[in-house]
Amino acid sequence: MRLDKWLWHARFFKTRSLATRYIEKSRCRVDGRVTDKPHAAVTPGMVLTFALGPKVRVVKVVALGDRRGPSAEAKTLYDEIDSAAPESLARGPAPR
Repeated sequence: MRLDKWLWHARFFKTRSLATRYIEKSRCRVDGRVTDKPHAAVTPGMVLTFALGPKVRVVKVVALGDRRGPSAEAKTLYDEIDSAAPESLARGPAPR
């Protein structure tokens, strides 16, 4: 499945064209490699890294969606990986 279509199915972006523009600006990594191709292939087991707002999202693709369904269905398409780490890094070093 195309990367832009998967991000849209998983409800990370409101429209597929927004996902396409985001990827074209090289703001997405697939298995650690920066990509600017919205047509990059996504398969279960791949790890995607991208920033949305102040948060860096790291997700593992679990399934490919057939449609853009409700949010409960979209959440079954991926697993969050280490979602707390970017927030702790943003706070800076611990006080001494």
